[in-house]
Amino acid sequence: MRFLLRRAGFYLIALWAALSFNFVIPRLMPGNPVTAYLAKLQTTNITHAQILAIQKMLGFNPDASIGQQYVEYLNAVLHGDLGIATSQYPTRVGDILARSLPWTVGLVGSSLFLSFLIGTLIGMVMAWKRGSWYDTTVPPLLTFFSAVPYFWMALALAFIFGVNLGWFPSSDGYDVYTTTPGWNLDFISSAVQHSILPVVTLVVGSLAQWVLTMRNTMVTTLSEDYVLMARAKGLPERRTMFNYAARNAILPSVTSFSISLGLVVSGSLLTEIVFNYPGIGYALYTAVFQSDYALLEGCFMVIALAVLIANFASELVYVFLDPRVRQGRS
Repeated sequence: MRFLLRRAGFYLIALWAALSFNFVIPRLMPGNPVTAYLAKLQTTNITHAQILAIQKMLGFNPDASIGQQYVEYLNAVLHGDLGIATSQYPTRVGDILARSLPWTVGLVGSSLFLSFLIGTLIGMVMAWKRGSWYDTTVPPLLTFFSAVPYFWMALALAFIFGVNLGWFPSSDGYDVYTTTPGWNLDFISSAVQHSILPVVTLVVGSLAQWVLTMRNTMVTTLSEDYVLMARAKGLPERRTMFNYAARNAILPSVTSFSISLGLVVSGSLLTEIVFNYPGIGYALYTAVFQSDYALLEGCFMVIALAVLIANFASELVYVFLDPRVRQGRS
């Protein structure tokens, strides 16, 4: 229990650091939310009183010191107030994130689950049948695909299977012309069809890590005494592979889960931009090109929070899977 409390304290400090960086980095950029909003209005007949009103509306106080702005920022975040998105005025940032987050969670969650499941099974079979033809050909092939940037792979899949062949939709998260968002069969089927190419992009790009990690760890595990003893007892090959070898070999994959999530999240941002997918990545893209500082801060905060939660969850899973951790760190 003390171990979990210490780790929770560490992640709270990491969250504070992420929020602090989220506060500092946008303020190092040229301009401010007010000038960006005035540029969007494309008008020069602005009085000083109107500028003051816009500053108050956007929550921007140029007369306050950096320390006062920092305290006001943390207080607003703790109260769930992320400001107003100038790119989609008068929509609040929290509403945009609440609308975009389910798309990114579904995309990242499904792709991460599929890549973990498929990669672990492939790596397990490769280790069990090491030296075979697929043990020597599959790793280089997957390594090649993992070296391809996500946006290049997304562009290639969209061009081949979306534009040329027309097998799958190549843009948007659903059919915006014939489908109404909601819990109905038409919308769900449309959303699944539009998510196929983005999910395939993320799965193929992140598959090599799971395969190689599981394959190399299981090769080492197969030489352990308890696996040799299980074979000597005459246990079935499938039982030996799953119950003895794979159960212990999968622990390093759980440890690397948080790192993989960070890579998949960064890849999903580029993938969403290519496919015009209505997630956090596309909202971040809109915020950058329209100088929407509040939305930019909100997107970065959600991404950092998701990675920290995934890190902490992976540690909880590791404690559950490995009895030695529970006994030595409880």
